[in-house]
Amino acid sequence: MADSTLAERERFRSRLGFILISAGCAIGLGNIWRFPYIVGEYGGAAFVVMYLVFLVILGLPVLVMEFSIGRASQRSMALAFDTLQPNRKWHWYAPIAYAGNLLLMMFYTTVCGWFLNYIVKMASGEFNGLDASQVGGLFDTMLANPSELVSWMLLTCFIGFFVCALGLQKGVERVTKFMMIALLAILMVLVVRAVTLPGAQAGLEFYLLPDFGALFQGATPGEQMGHFGEAVYAALGQAFFTLSIGMGGMEIFGSYIGRERSLTGEAVRVCALDTFVAIMGGLIIFPACLAFGVNPDAGPSLVFVTLPNVFNMMPLGQLWGSLFFLFMGFAALSTVIAVFENIISFGMDMWQLPRKQVVWRTAIMLTLLSLPCALGFNILSGCVVPGIGDIQSVEDFIVSNNILPLGGLVIALFCTRKVGWGWDNFIAEADAGTGMKFPKWLRGWVTWGIPAVMILIFIMGYAPKFAFWLGLA
Repeated sequence: MADSTLAERERFRSRLGFILISAGCAIGLGNIWRFPYIVGEYGGAAFVVMYLVFLVILGLPVLVMEFSIGRASQRSMALAFDTLQPNRKWHWYAPIAYAGNLLLMMFYTTVCGWFLNYIVKMASGEFNGLDASQVGGLFDTMLANPSELVSWMLLTCFIGFFVCALGLQKGVERVTKFMMIALLAILMVLVVRAVTLPGAQAGLEFYLLPDFGALFQGATPGEQMGHFGEAVYAALGQAFFTLSIGMGGMEIFGSYIGRERSLTGEAVRVCALDTFVAIMGGLIIFPACLAFGVNPDAGPSLVFVTLPNVFNMMPLGQLWGSLFFLFMGFAALSTVIAVFENIISFGMDMWQLPRKQVVWRTAIMLTLLSLPCALGFNILSGCVVPGIGDIQSVEDFIVSNNILPLGGLVIALFCTRKVGWGWDNFIAEADAGTGMKFPKWLRGWVTWGIPAVMILIFIMGYAPKFAFWLGLA
């Protein structure tokens, strides 16, 4: 690649910007919405321990590899593999990664709209005086209203594409840094409020004191190993998916940084910040729930139905609830902006078009593609795939159970096999600069262990679907 081409590559203004934006891409609904409710479902602190182990041995190495591909190629996933391995044996994955990012945003923009909507509902006092069934009814009413869901989805798309149109430094970096700093500040205020509630100790014990017997809780003796296997699979999936790796979401940010710092140290910082927010999110939810006698294993409805009830019972609950959903809104928007940037960078690289032209073309396309999910809870509610679910569930299944593990497998093979970029090239790029070096003794695990886990995640994701389709469940 010519130096003149490299000189045209956009760069982050600061190292802090890179860390906050990369963490902002990872910090989203995966570790603020999904993480607490699966922790509640699988026994609390014991599940958290498993998750942290898998995060270190699985998520972190793949994150370093994705950063390395981006920095070495100085390109988005559209051209990264071809740049590093010109024989074009790996270019087939580029359109799959692009499609994965589109599919992710096709339902993520709708769910982000829910949080923006809830900021207004909570701040305006719409939940005040409602009992538990009425709070649940309010959520169901929102889902049944197509104009409400579409309006908030459109607002999400507008904010994301407007920020990206301003450019990498003036838009994506500046706005995301502000949101991340505000998110962390609100987070700490909410944690202090939650852990100081009367009766919060029970929630702290559930969340921070591991009881590995809880991994088998609720299962009969014959079901215990199956239940434990579900918990392991959930921890594996969460450790991988929480970092937004596998579709180029982190690779693009690696392409925007220089070689002053080694990538393992940067990946550890991003991973630590992402994990910190997830753990702190649990410190808000579990003490608050158990302080008011609310079961924390409510599943996906935990945030939208259970927590508004908790805030209703809490002194100054309208204030704390508004701050919580503002925090959630910033977390969701940071991911939207980051993935939009990835999609836009893909278009700029692949079609050699200027940023603003790609932004507006992509905005029109993605807004239209997002409509089925927003309408899938009402007008298109009859569109259901047996064994998977509604439109949002189908889109999520394609991304989470197919494209993400496939991407992790491709990245691991590309960075360790001679037919790809190869181990030596990967290590040279990952270790360039000052700071922590990638542990070379992990070569066997990265070469064979991680690909095997990616295949396992793929198989286990389909196992319950096949059981349903074959009439076994």
